[in-house]
Amino acid sequence: MTKAQLQQLAAALPKAELHLHIEGSLEPELMFQLAERNGITLPYASVEALRQAYQFTNLQEFLDLYYQGMSVLQTEQDFYDLTWAYLQRIAADGVIHTEIFFDPQGHLSRNISFETQIQGIYRALCDGETKLGISFRLIMSFLRHLSEQSAFDTLEQAMPWLDRIDGVGLDSSELGHPPEKFTRVFARCRELGLRVTAHAGEEGPPEYVWQALDLLKVQRIDHGNRSLEDVTLIERLRNDQVPLTVCPLSNLKLCVVTEMSQHPILKLLDAGLLVTINSDDPAYFGGYMMDNFRVLSENIPITAAQIVQLMRNSFTGSWLSETEKQACLQRLEAAALIS
Repeated sequence: MTKAQLQQLAAALPKAELHLHIEGSLEPELMFQLAERNGITLPYASVEALRQAYQFTNLQEFLDLYYQGMSVLQTEQDFYDLTWAYLQRIAADGVIHTEIFFDPQGHLSRNISFETQIQGIYRALCDGETKLGISFRLIMSFLRHLSEQSAFDTLEQAMPWLDRIDGVGLDSSELGHPPEKFTRVFARCRELGLRVTAHAGEEGPPEYVWQALDLLKVQRIDHGNRSLEDVTLIERLRNDQVPLTVCPLSNLKLCVVTEMSQHPILKLLDAGLLVTINSDDPAYFGGYMMDNFRVLSENIPITAAQIVQLMRNSFTGSWLSETEKQACLQRLEAAALIS
């Protein structure tokens, strides 16, 4: 297949996204709209000036801008509008299931209540399921640069809303904040029946992936690129079929890879891992789901069969029920045959 044909195939197939930070889908245009609505002055003269600021060279520079952007989110309607804009965008990319992170600590520190956050996000997700046909799971993520006690405090505030939360994650600055720091809070989350995942092996070493698996007992790894440095770890991930939620454009933007042609996605696939494609923080990293598949098809020798496998992996690695997974996989296989 030509690159254009590969992209047409990818566009035609139903998709699942498993690694998306809803605050990272805040496009500059919406950021300015919300700032105006809430009487907030941004340190940028225009949308164009803000886009120019999206030239970071590492994870921490990105996070500094990311947390600054959060400041415009003040009301339940703001969180609804943010989530609804994301859902409309992924509907155009053929996404039929999404599992999104939100960062309550980033808002609680600004005196935005947990209720305000989750009510807006959840209402939009429900509307997306009804109006756009996009099923969802909601993941509350802990910020690893904060203390484990802060995570426990956040979990306490989440207790009245656990019927709306499917799992917990761990994100923010990876280096210097190993998963073992959060062993007890993740144990408590598992006791509560929550699913667990964690960012590991993006900037941090393979040891962080081991800790996420053995100490946090996660059900999937977010990113996990550097697992390739440890042969024994690769064997563990392959044998247990632990999903890896890889984010190509994010990896490029944050200099995890220096060129897309060097992206390890095919090595991960060839190693037999349950690897998936996701957008991470699309407003900041330059692309949503189809943008990620497009850039891969343009820069690495990916095949049609591998594209279908990546999409198959996303449904398999999702937190849908087995019945729901099978329905989605059947829908995918049918679309692949037609394409």
